[in-house]
Amino acid sequence: MPQTQTSSDSIADKLGGLNETDKSYLQLLFENPNLDDILFVGIAIYLDRASAARFLNTLKLERCGEWLGNAAPARLQIRLMEAARSSQHPAYLALRDGLVRSGGLERAYPKAAV
Repeated sequence: MPQTQTSSDSIADKLGGLNETDKSYLQLLFENPNLDDILFVGIAIYLDRASAARFLNTLKLERCGEWLGNAAPARLQIRLMEAARSSQHPAYLALRDGLVRSGGLERAYPKAAV
């Protein structure tokens, strides 16, 4: 269990930095469906840290959400939106705004032509 915690913490750290190296690391995680649960624990830790911070950097959270929406595979899009909707805290709202702006959910699940 400690290895899972360390992995989740490192994912939260990568989301907090989100430089090119961090993005490459996260994209490797996206390729392995077995790591999805650890990924979402890391996202929860990242959002909890942002919620508890003295200064809320909504622009950074929106950019993170937009990058996640553009980079994550279709299988993760619904879970990403669920994670962003799990709280009304402004940190979660900022991530959700970025996800919506990216259009990832609409690309993964296009509206049916009725």
